Amino acid sequence: MTLFAYPASSVENGPVGPITVRVPRFAGSAAGRRYCRRMAYYRQVGQIPPKRHTQFRAEDGALYREELMGEEGFVGDSALLYHRHIPSAVLAATEWEPGDLSLTPNRPLIPRHLRLPDLFAASDSAAVDVVTGRRLVLGNDDVRISYVVAGAPSPLYRNAIGDECVYLESGSGTVETVFGVLPFRPGDHVVVPRATTHRWLPDAGEPVRAYVIEANSHITPPARYLSRFGQLLEQAPYCERDLHGPAEPLLRTGTEVEILVKHRGPRGVTGTRHVVPHHPFDVVGWDGCLYPYTFNIADFEPITGRIHQPPPAHQLFQGANFVICNFVPRKVDYHPLAIPVPYYHSNVDSDEVMFYCGGDYAARRGSGIAAGSVSLHPGGHSHGPQPGAVERSLGAEFFDELAVMVDTFRPLQLGEGGVAADDGDYAGSWSRAGS
Repeated sequence: MTLFAYPASSVENGPVGPITVRVPRFAGSAAGRRYCRRMAYYRQVGQIPPKRHTQFRAEDGALYREELMGEEGFVGDSALLYHRHIPSAVLAATEWEPGDLSLTPNRPLIPRHLRLPDLFAASDSAAVDVVTGRRLVLGNDDVRISYVVAGAPSPLYRNAIGDECVYLESGSGTVETVFGVLPFRPGDHVVVPRATTHRWLPDAGEPVRAYVIEANSHITPPARYLSRFGQLLEQAPYCERDLHGPAEPLLRTGTEVEILVKHRGPRGVTGTRHVVPHHPFDVVGWDGCLYPYTFNIADFEPITGRIHQPPPAHQLFQGANFVICNFVPRKVDYHPLAIPVPYYHSNVDSDEVMFYCGGDYAARRGSGIAAGSVSLHPGGHSHGPQPGAVERSLGAEFFDELAVMVDTFRPLQLGEGGVAADDGDYAGSWSRAGS
């Protein structure tokens, strides 16, 4: 899916000539708060009429109900969906509380190691679902990061606040959506656009371990990966072939169906439980450039060099005031005097969150970090390899590591899950002798 990020005042269109778009220096910074997708990856699924906004009838003569789902107030990406029933009909609405979304400041300011596997007992997953079972780990006004271990089907749900990017650490299953079905497997990023009605159905057996990134904006490829018209460029580490959307419509029947809606409220995030007269999965066809899709981390092509490459080389997506990166197995720096692990650095404008989901992250040996861990390195605090990691890395030719990074341009606070998972000892790992 192709997106272009630019400030509202950055577009010029003279009487002749092409549109000129100036991209801000940091696409995830405050300068790029407005997100608009430009000529996205078009798909057509199921039956649609030859002309939009015209009569389209079922075999019995009944009119299908056309719904435009669009972003940025009719000037962003959109899709046209054709329903059997009126999509706006509601029978009842009651309040729904999405869970404990309280935040605690990272005070005193220190780096932290959060052990996410400790948040869920192995016996609990059968009764937990991917939507209502989330435990908030970190968050701010732009993004919330949660973790869940789930084996139960979720209720029907839509997030009316922003897009979601759910990384599957383990487990498989399907996401049923109003656009169709998305199968998922370990390593998938499942990107669900704002206000998409869907539900999660884990396969029997191994529970789903999901790292959930909820934006207050849209989640898009970086603007520098895109052509002027929105095609992914040759230098991008992935292409449209790596994005997998629904292949056919999903039709379900039912009456008085419940849908959980997460939305904005006077005190932040809140929720409503809608009861609708007919099942929302009644779409016989749709087309457009807005739809859910999956991208597997194994399809991310790493960019390497003679010396160590900075984190932007690993970027996957962006949102308003944050970015998402993939660190994948790769050949490492090949300068004869290269130091393969990262140099010490202080990200003065951002907090760095690293989710370690596989392999062996060489720079963190001796810190206690393992698969399922999260490290938080806040802005204003320098960080880098643990003692001894630099020396051990010399001469390495390949790193077998797998991690998902989120960098935020505003400070993060700890959710209740983050407080519960904090090991309390990580900040001293650079000072311990013999590490």
